[in-house]
Amino acid sequence: MPRRLLPVLCGGLLLLLCLPALAAAAPVTVDLRIEGKAATLYEGKVTTDVRTIDAGDGSGPHKCDGTNNGANQTPGPTRGAAFAAAASGPRGFTFKGKWFSSFEDIGFDTIAGQSVAFDPPTNSFLVEYKNAAAASVGSCQDKIAAGDDVLYAYGTGSERLLKLTGPATVAPGAAATLRVSDAASGAPVAGASVNGATSAANGTLKLVLAGRGPRTFKALKPGAIRSNRVTVCATNGADGACGTTRCVTSGRDGLCGTRDLTAPVSRILRIPDGKRFARRRGPRRLRAHVDPDPSGLLVVKLRLTRHHRGRCSYFSGRTERFRRCLPIGGRRCVAKRGFYFGVGNEPDVDYLLPKRLPRGRYVLDVKAIDSADNADDVRRRGRNRVVFHVR
Repeated sequence: MPRRLLPVLCGGLLLLLCLPALAAAAPVTVDLRIEGKAATLYEGKVTTDVRTIDAGDGSGPHKCDGTNNGANQTPGPTRGAAFAAAASGPRGFTFKGKWFSSFEDIGFDTIAGQSVAFDPPTNSFLVEYKNAAAASVGSCQDKIAAGDDVLYAYGTGSERLLKLTGPATVAPGAAATLRVSDAASGAPVAGASVNGATSAANGTLKLVLAGRGPRTFKALKPGAIRSNRVTVCATNGADGACGTTRCVTSGRDGLCGTRDLTAPVSRILRIPDGKRFARRRGPRRLRAHVDPDPSGLLVVKLRLTRHHRGRCSYFSGRTERFRRCLPIGGRRCVAKRGFYFGVGNEPDVDYLLPKRLPRGRYVLDVKAIDSADNADDVRRRGRNRVVFHVR
């Protein structure tokens, strides 16, 4: 082949072979946090590449690569891609929204069962931030880079963003000094609350950590968005807590290199076992709490089944409605694994159903899974399982 033809081929049919770097963007890892009205819905590192996003409105998956609405010329990972990757990951959550074809982007309505839609009386909505600055374009138009801080927070957009910092370890019984600051400016924030303590003018506060092991904290202040999570470990450096080598262990708690074989303990709140609700007074909020676990929570899941007039159904977290299932034993539903749906990895769960539950016999289960893959699978009536009726 004459050598003079090579440049022509590289500029045409063989472009992908000559310039493979242009074929795909490189994956990036960012810190993603989603703050709902009353709780943190997600917090952690997320790795994503170019991907699509499905708003759940029936319009199907859409591109979300930064070229949306002509925002960028080349595709790459976006805030929306990081959101979608987290939702479909091992600590996944459900979400629904609307796809706006006019500007090729998504608007969110619910995340993990909590409403994040625009609220006219308060002018609150899901505000989107990157590196502590409010985004000027949508989730699928804003490209991200490795190490970025991506935040979705329900508010008006005028709130201060809180940032919490502290030491990784502190001696058992000693005070840990934490600092609350403005995430955008770094200025100290006074009057913020952390586990009952209040920050001083210089933004600092002290907390005494009793016992041993990790403790997690967040800063709160009226008119501000709650802070990131900070974990401080109470350890003397040789007691087996938080990766140290010497400790006293039961052999099942994950300390001193042992494998954690103890499942987290979860319990359902506000719905007593055997409760009978009046017609049109069925519950709408599903609440639960998971006790502290040495391995940390991986995911909390709910399962809600209904039996009415010989028909059995289960609540789908993906579609947010009840779907038919097979009855057994006359009054029970087949408890398939797929009936569970994730609601995040926070110890306090507050899931809002689309509407109050209608008539029927219901069984509500909560299952917590820790990072060592221990699951709270033993169903205990009155603790992580309740049976109730709506007349």
